[in-house]
Amino acid sequence: MRIVVALGGNALLRRDEPMTPSAQRTNVRIAAVALADLALEHQIIVAHGNGPQVGLLALHGAAYDPAKPWPLDVLGAETEGMIGYLIEQELMNALPDGSLCATLLSRVEVDPDDPAFSAPSKPIGPAYSADEAKLVAADHGWEMAKEASGDLRRVVPSPLPQRIVGLEAIKTLLDAQHIVICAGGGGIPVLRNNSGDMEGVEAVIDKDRTSALLASDLGADALLLLTDVAAVFKDFGGPDEAAIHHITPEALEALDLAAGSMGPKGAAAAAFVRSSGKFAGIGQLSDARAILEGRAGTRIAPNPEPIKK
Repeated sequence: MRIVVALGGNALLRRDEPMTPSAQRTNVRIAAVALADLALEHQIIVAHGNGPQVGLLALHGAAYDPAKPWPLDVLGAETEGMIGYLIEQELMNALPDGSLCATLLSRVEVDPDDPAFSAPSKPIGPAYSADEAKLVAADHGWEMAKEASGDLRRVVPSPLPQRIVGLEAIKTLLDAQHIVICAGGGGIPVLRNNSGDMEGVEAVIDKDRTSALLASDLGADALLLLTDVAAVFKDFGGPDEAAIHHITPEALEALDLAAGSMGPKGAAAAAFVRSSGKFAGIGQLSDARAILEGRAGTRIAPNPEPIKK
């Protein structure tokens, strides 16, 4: 089977852990074991998140020159290289000698007329007090939004991915039996300007939506969206909380999933299943094989079968 595997942020950094190289390497080593288990029997393409790493690099840039923040497309490219290196190295350590792997920087084209550019909603970077937020917003022209804590954070557009630039290179590597790590952090956001040239844009593309597009374009047999939650839950955190083990894309879209966590995964899974007629799975990284085989997590399919015991 050809499988696109999208790793959530927990693959590199667990909640409340310090964002150090050693912590990230330890977590990637754990993720690599689950990926290697799949790669022994299937062709896998690996995508990943990059939220904490982009925020850290932005802080590094601000420390160098607060008046000139680094653009998000450049920060996205830097994190793709860094995270891809960590995953590739630990994955190769976990696989037999002779296994092949390549990490690619992936530009992802977005529509300049996407409504997201008129309604920035994706929080990035550090939290600011009201006074600090007023200053940085004035200095850089940033949009700011209030967090539940009362602090404010910068928000940027999150447009839908339209095209993965360099898709042919990914296909060539797959044909040559390489595991491909690509589309990290949703890809480097680019668009065509009025002259028709490609240029970076201040935006963040949802990693799961890009993974769904990648899976569709590659004719994948399955899309696995792996996180630190065991499954999609009905009434998550409420009195009627219950794991959903199998569901159609239409029923999944009808659920009231949290916009900042499970919502994008549900939308991405539904989009892939609807376009391909194949299936998607959502669940814990440690359950990757069990999710693929229908023994854990949530399976989304046109006619999903009951979970296997």
